[in-house]
Amino acid sequence: MDGATVQQETAETPRAEGPPHDDTAAAQNLATGSARTTALTTLRRVFGYDTFRGEQQAVIDHVVSGGDAVVLMPTGGGKSLCYQIPALVRPGTGVVVSPLIALMQDQVDALRALGVRAGFINSTQDFEDRRLVEAEFVAGELDVLYLAPERLRMQGTLDLLSRGKVSVFAIDEAHCVAQWGHDFRPDYLALAVLGERWPDVPRIALTATATRATHREITERLGMPEARHFEASFDRPNIQYRIVGKDDPKKQLLRFLREEHEGDAGIVYCLSRNSVEKTAEFLERNGIAAVPYHAGLDAATRARHQARFLREEGLVVVATIAFGMGIDKPDVRFVAHLDLPKSVEGYYQETGRAGRDGLPSTAWMAYGLQDVVQQRKLIQSGEGDEAFRRRAASHLDAMLALCETVACRRSQLLAYFGQEASGDHCGNCDTCLTPPETWDGTVAAQKVLSTVVRLKRERGQKFGTGQIVDILLGRKTAKVIQFDHDQLSVFGIGEELSEAEWRSVVRQLLAQGLASVEGEYGTLVLTDASATVLGREREVLMRKEPKRPAGRAKAERPAKGDRKPPVDLSEEALPLFEALRTWRAEQSREQGVPAYVIFHDATLREIATTVPTDLSQLAQIPGLGEKKLANYGEAVLRVLAEIPPPTTPSATTSSPSSGD
Repeated sequence: MDGATVQQETAETPRAEGPPHDDTAAAQNLATGSARTTALTTLRRVFGYDTFRGEQQAVIDHVVSGGDAVVLMPTGGGKSLCYQIPALVRPGTGVVVSPLIALMQDQVDALRALGVRAGFINSTQDFEDRRLVEAEFVAGELDVLYLAPERLRMQGTLDLLSRGKVSVFAIDEAHCVAQWGHDFRPDYLALAVLGERWPDVPRIALTATATRATHREITERLGMPEARHFEASFDRPNIQYRIVGKDDPKKQLLRFLREEHEGDAGIVYCLSRNSVEKTAEFLERNGIAAVPYHAGLDAATRARHQARFLREEGLVVVATIAFGMGIDKPDVRFVAHLDLPKSVEGYYQETGRAGRDGLPSTAWMAYGLQDVVQQRKLIQSGEGDEAFRRRAASHLDAMLALCETVACRRSQLLAYFGQEASGDHCGNCDTCLTPPETWDGTVAAQKVLSTVVRLKRERGQKFGTGQIVDILLGRKTAKVIQFDHDQLSVFGIGEELSEAEWRSVVRQLLAQGLASVEGEYGTLVLTDASATVLGREREVLMRKEPKRPAGRAKAERPAKGDRKPPVDLSEEALPLFEALRTWRAEQSREQGVPAYVIFHDATLREIATTVPTDLSQLAQIPGLGEKKLANYGEAVLRVLAEIPPPTTPSATTSSPSSGD
């Protein structure tokens, strides 16, 4: 993907000071069928892109003409433009329903930087600020208004919307309406009132990830039976998916960061608050700038850490899944998981926060047997009825299948969402780059299951994986001797495999549904399918555990100067790029907004590569709309004039396409 395309994929930011809409002119445009031309003109003028990408044009045409839409589009795929353009083209104010109260200020700042008149109403405002935004809405002086879903349960908010003119209702993060989804928000269940009270105002529901079942639930619960459905490809080709076996995961993470992402911004997900705190402390002790984020921190600390992540370059956030939804930061270079996600939906949503700018990024996970045991226990002991537990177990099974697959991970990920990959090999996941070896694990599986059987039949006992492995390896531990397990016929029959290999066997049995865990202590038990293995009716194919690297005993910091320049950026353009980044950082500090609100990295890369010499040339850079050109054009040209240009600059920019 080229730099221009990359930049437009991230226009999750749109406009704010400018004259109010001419409602009469807009209505005439619609009536004369020039809506598409108006949308393209707005795209160029405000966002700085010449063409729409993928399904954007079809979605925008449909909504501008007054139709309802349900849009499934991956993070970085251009969802925001699908409602921002209709809000700017149709008469009135686009009302965006979003659960992301903590991010509304940044979203509005980003829109205003583009010249879009934007505002928000939520609980963080004082009375006077809220009254001012309300007055602007009623007077028709806003293009976009953000509201939290709980505001729409208040009669006062509904009355306010009735006093102004609404151009479109956009329901962002629409998967929050799915009652058993990974981000369920009960306030979303009341949003069907929008269609009932404003039947002539088009609605657009958007989400970055949803199965077909969740897709249907969104449509039903929001009362949008006539909505047209749009589904973009969920493929994120710039993200490299990698899953490794756990072996001191914090040290594995440190090595991954130092060897591949030194100085990069990223997110590390952990299952528990305690793990979040310890991992953040570990990274800090080892010279990686990191902050924790979880629901146990007070609101002020969470807000401060989130603001640092958005505004600083190279910061790592270690978080529970409480962090990340709606984060617009385009230059997140990696997302790492130190614990197994509960579902493929959650995994896709979380990994999708990497590489919003379309540049190469990594989704890395360390995964082990204890993850499986822990997740099974959480399901069995959690809230919800039996149907909910079955659903949660099926989600976990799909996640395990993704972890244990010997096929292309991207193909399996896309297949989960009902989509086909372009081929059997993506060339950018670990199983494609280094195809795993497989082996016939039938006998090993039988040994594990036979041990479980003998413990139950001969001793009336159940034990966890650790005791099973000790028995198979013939270890006379205190517990083995205490329970006379060295007298079992299976004692010592598994010395051909190492402890790590036996744990891999158990993990893969769990993933294939040939064994299960139960109870508070995660004891290993048989399933209905176990009999087919014990009865020699089924062959069990397994992944071979990769050999542990014989490299450094600890993750060493790369030598100074060893870091590679940004991907696809020539050595000649690098000084210009760094000078532009320094200038952008100064602007960011002065204005108190994230650096990407000024310009995304992809825009700076394009400028550094093409080296425009005047405003007319600069205006051809994708992502430079009229407002940003007016605000920053001369300053950018001054920065370029102070640094010697690259010896062989690129003569042309690449073809743009619009973004998120």
